[in-house]
Amino acid sequence: MELCDFFGIQPGVTALIGGGGKTSTMYALAEELKRRGSVILCTSTHIMIPPHVPYCKTIDTPLPPHAVVSTGTLIGQKLLLPQQTFSSLCALADYVLVEADGSRQLPLKAHASHEPVIPYEAKRVIAVIGIDGLGKPIREAAHRPELFASLCQTDTEEPVTAEMIYHVVMTYPHFDGIVINKADDKNAVQRALAIAELFSVPTAITAWQTNNPIKRLWRKPNDTD
Repeated sequence: MELCDFFGIQPGVTALIGGGGKTSTMYALAEELKRRGSVILCTSTHIMIPPHVPYCKTIDTPLPPHAVVSTGTLIGQKLLLPQQTFSSLCALADYVLVEADGSRQLPLKAHASHEPVIPYEAKRVIAVIGIDGLGKPIREAAHRPELFASLCQTDTEEPVTAEMIYHVVMTYPHFDGIVINKADDKNAVQRALAIAELFSVPTAITAWQTNNPIKRLWRKPNDTD
């Protein structure tokens, strides 16, 4: 099963939030979705410009089938918020994938009051977790470590546990699925699976930098949604 089917990705906007692995997840979804239609990659915050797809400052006409482009305000090598509304982008491509959060490439993320920046038009929201944060001190593993620690009623020197990850992610706005990334070996897959079982939403366990990047697809027993 492809990720887009597993998560029920529909035409329109899909947002990615959370920790490390959002960009790789966006690229993986784009590879799947381009076989079904056209795809726009963009952000509601800022990302590095995707190096492997064409960039358009603005998009004037509907994209042809199977096309993938990035759009947004380009500053140096970073993309910022598109000049066009997300609603208008939806009229120009079948799928719009939006990286809607920043984590400074750290595995885990706690959200300040202004985060994440999820477009109103989003039909699916996928939260991303880096399993490589498990066991590290909060100060090393999390973006906004003081807030992460405060949510867990501990301090930033404490090692991250599965229960801490669950507690913080459950403070996120509504999300429809989870990607647990960096499960690069069997032990990491098992640790990721133990975290997946804490949640009730579909969870993909991945290692995007390996030859077999989708390691497990987990659903709560009797979850037929």
